[in-house]
Amino acid sequence: PWGYGRPGWHIEDTAITEKYFGFQYDIHGGARDLIFPHHEAEIAQMEAISGKKPLVRYWFHTGFLTINGQKMSKSLGNFITVKNFLQKHSARVLRYFVLKSHHRSPIDYSEKIIKQAQKELERIDEFVEKLQKPLPLQSSPFPQGRGRIKVGMGRFQKQFEKAMEDDFNTPKAIAVVFEMIRQINPLLDKGQTTKKETKEILEFFKSIDQFFGFIFKKEKIKIPKEVRDLVKKRERLRKERKWKEADRIREKLKKMGWEVKDTPQGPEVRLRD
Repeated sequence: PWGYGRPGWHIEDTAITEKYFGFQYDIHGGARDLIFPHHEAEIAQMEAISGKKPLVRYWFHTGFLTINGQKMSKSLGNFITVKNFLQKHSARVLRYFVLKSHHRSPIDYSEKIIKQAQKELERIDEFVEKLQKPLPLQSSPFPQGRGRIKVGMGRFQKQFEKAMEDDFNTPKAIAVVFEMIRQINPLLDKGQTTKKETKEILEFFKSIDQFFGFIFKKEKIKIPKEVRDLVKKRERLRKERKWKEADRIREKLKKMGWEVKDTPQGPEVRLRD
């Protein structure tokens, strides 16, 4: 009925959203290059036929992805899909990598940056493990009783919420998490926390992980029996103060692709990067 041609991309998306979401809905996403003319065309079309404003309450426009400083392109041979990424890395690392940058900022992908993200996640893992297996607690760790961490937690919670409400500023929110870890870690190492306080911190982490999805998503790695036996033997040698023999086992584990970290709670074993 319109002669040559057919309805284009702009009206196509407007028709799809009208069918499935109606004349108005809450969130519309897309890259920054879609603001004009595509999203502005959607707004003009839908608001004209519905007589209702606004079409969308919250627009979520994202920055571009580059790889080693270059625009992602199949012709340049630097194209990577999520499926390919997950063959080498975990989904958890991908979530953390994306959330480290503001959603409207460009993200530059490189293996070096991914390795740094893995290191930062390991720091979170260590902190959570301490919370779940705290040291023996002192009866009165603080001169003013047990309120010190609780007051600090309230401050961290407010800072986190303020960051998230500020245009979904996830890098700032993640910075709050790491500042919290920095301040509370020494207290955990010295046993200067109570069960109530560690539970409160864990509950805070569980609540924010509903949005982040990378704090309690640690992949379980099966440690071979041979490695477990060597770690036990090394720990026995350390208790007997046979340091050279213990160090030889550590080097043997490294060659096997495993790393041992000594903590107040006991040895931790993980795959080497």
